[in-house]
Amino acid sequence: MVEDEEDILELVRFNLSREGYSVMGAATGEDAWRVASSELPALIVLDLMLPGIDGLEVTKMIKNDSRTRDIPIIMLTAKGEESDIVTGLELGADDYITKPFSPRILVARVRTVLRRKVKEPTEESSVLKINDLVIDPGRHEVLVEGKPVELTFTEFGILSYLTRRPGWVFTRSQIVDAVRGDDYFVTDRAVDVQIVGLRKKLGPASKYIETVRGVGYRFKE
Repeated sequence: MVEDEEDILELVRFNLSREGYSVMGAATGEDAWRVASSELPALIVLDLMLPGIDGLEVTKMIKNDSRTRDIPIIMLTAKGEESDIVTGLELGADDYITKPFSPRILVARVRTVLRRKVKEPTEESSVLKINDLVIDPGRHEVLVEGKPVELTFTEFGILSYLTRRPGWVFTRSQIVDAVRGDDYFVTDRAVDVQIVGLRKKLGPASKYIETVRGVGYRFKE
C-alpha cells in the first residue's frame, strides 16, 4: 500500500489484514519503487498524489521493468479526473478507486484483480510467429521484419488479443474487457485511438489489423 496519509494507510492495512492479506506500507514514490523492486508484492494499491515521485511516474517505472511489470496496480486517488484515470490505465494500472472510498469495495477490487491474475492462461505465454511478425508475450517483445517495435502496455495487449484468434471479429467492448477487464473507464473511441497508434508502429505489419465497419477489428493473416 502506497499512501502518504497515515490514517488512510492504516485504514487500508486494517481492512486488508482482516481478510488475510499481508500488507507493506510506503509513504513516498521512492519508497514504493524500492519495495516493489525488492519485495515483488502480489499487488500494489497506489495513491497518485505522492510527495516526490508521483503515482503515475511510479506506475511507469514498475511497468517498464521486467522484474515488476506483471505486478497488478490499483490506483487510489482523490483527483477523480478523467485524464489521470486514463493515463494510469494506459500506463498499465489494472483498476482505480477514487477517494472517499468504501473499505469493502477496496477489498473486493483487490480480490477481483488477484483472481483475474491467477486465471491468466499459461498458453498465452508462447511465442507467436505470423509471416514477418513475431510476438513474444514472455519478453513483452514484438518484432516486425526482425526489428523490435516499442509498444505501450495497452497496444501490446490489444495486438496479443487479436492475434490469438486470427479471422475472428472482436467488438471494441470485447477488446476493452480482454485487455483491462470489465468496469473500466475506457471508451470505444479510446480503442480506436490505440488501434491507430498500433498500426503506425507496426508499419508494414499493420496490414494484418483489419477494421470491420460497424463491428470492430480482427487480425487477418
